[in-house]
Amino acid sequence: MDDSRKIIGSWIEGPGTGTEQYGGEFGYRGRRLGLPEEGPGAIASTGRRLAAVLIDWWLCALIAYELIARHDSALASYWAMFIFFVLSVCTLGTVGRTPGKRLVGLRVVRLDGGRPSVAQVALRSLLLLLAIPALVWDRDGRGLHDKAVATVEIRT
Repeated sequence: MDDSRKIIGSWIEGPGTGTEQYGGEFGYRGRRLGLPEEGPGAIASTGRRLAAVLIDWWLCALIAYELIARHDSALASYWAMFIFFVLSVCTLGTVGRTPGKRLVGLRVVRLDGGRPSVAQVALRSLLLLLAIPALVWDRDGRGLHDKAVATVEIRT
């Protein structure tokens, strides 16, 4: 079987991992970034990241409903997005985690391990609200919103 066939696989076997051409060099998610494979400091799983953003969104939607929706329910979702943005910038810019990230044991850090700047957090949060950058990620599991500002979500 030729090399391209091994990588692609057959329609019965499904696609290959793509690492065969490098001799399995890719390894685990986060290896290229110098992060550990497991435990604290490892790349956050998709499930944990999704749980954290849902917790934060529900919290912001509840606040928006209590403050705004009782008077004008049509504006509640816009206010929820605004509150989500403010919450993200304030909490990620100071302590590196939102309430949802704290509950599931995650933190956002720069690639060098430091705390992201307020500008990085603001751009990251804005891109996260657009949804598409968060739904497209690289082989390390980093969304485009993280790649754009050189950050990574890690386990604590």
